[in-house]
Amino acid sequence: MLLGYSRQSYYQGVKHIQQKAFESDIIIEEVLRYRKYQKQIGTRKLLEEMQDFLAAHHFQIGRDAMFNLLAEHGLLVTKRKRKGCITTLSKHRFKKYPNIIRDFIPIAPNQLWVSDITYIHLPNGFAYLSLITDAYSRKIVGFYLNKDLTANGPLQALKMALKANPNINNLIHHSDRGVQYCCDAYVKKLTDKNIKISMTENGDPLENAIAERVNGILKSELLEEVFADFETAQCEVAIACSTYNHLRPHGSIDNLKPAQAHRQSGEIKKRWKNYWQLKQEKEMIMT
Repeated sequence: MLLGYSRQSYYQGVKHIQQKAFESDIIIEEVLRYRKYQKQIGTRKLLEEMQDFLAAHHFQIGRDAMFNLLAEHGLLVTKRKRKGCITTLSKHRFKKYPNIIRDFIPIAPNQLWVSDITYIHLPNGFAYLSLITDAYSRKIVGFYLNKDLTANGPLQALKMALKANPNINNLIHHSDRGVQYCCDAYVKKLTDKNIKISMTENGDPLENAIAERVNGILKSELLEEVFADFETAQCEVAIACSTYNHLRPHGSIDNLKPAQAHRQSGEIKKRWKNYWQLKQEKEMIMT
């Protein structure tokens, strides 16, 4: 007997501990493989993505255990905060268009594109990333990194989106009221393609929520905090957009990758809950 346990029980316990340690090492290796390209992918999404891997290895690990395992290895992601800059210059002479997408829900790709500009940190300043996202599939259909805030960045992103999606009908383009989107060259490009124009009507980010969300994912999960130079940033932005489109699952599109969702049509199930709406409903019930 060993401390009240039989020799058989003792060695079974030791074997169990060794097996769990082995499983943990294998799981961490797989996590690091995902994190190579998705540096800030969250624990819940990791666990969802790794289900086939875990099943193939006959591993079982729940959400809480996964959080604890990543915490032990210092692999929990943390939100990054840095001082930003203003990218929307809405005081200008050009025509501003009304918001025509209130309550509009696309049921297929290329019905609604949302556009925005965000900033990328360089050692001595910023570069400016223009993005165009398909609201149905969440796929980034156009992007361009520019050295300044001129309309060239959004125009190049738009040209990329149009080249990749040549057969468009009844498409709406939604953006903020920044001068880059209201200027003659950008508006002409849209009208020449018979694309309807929609714009936000105030400074509320919810009026362009999908575009804001895509910006946040790229910067918090897939891009470095600071890039050594503009050329490095250009390369990494292209990799990040490809990773976002082809590797990152989205709860808002039934945990599909955007490139997958862009090849289908019809209503897509959402895997997340609108907690703000639930809170409001709860408050209404209690009053």
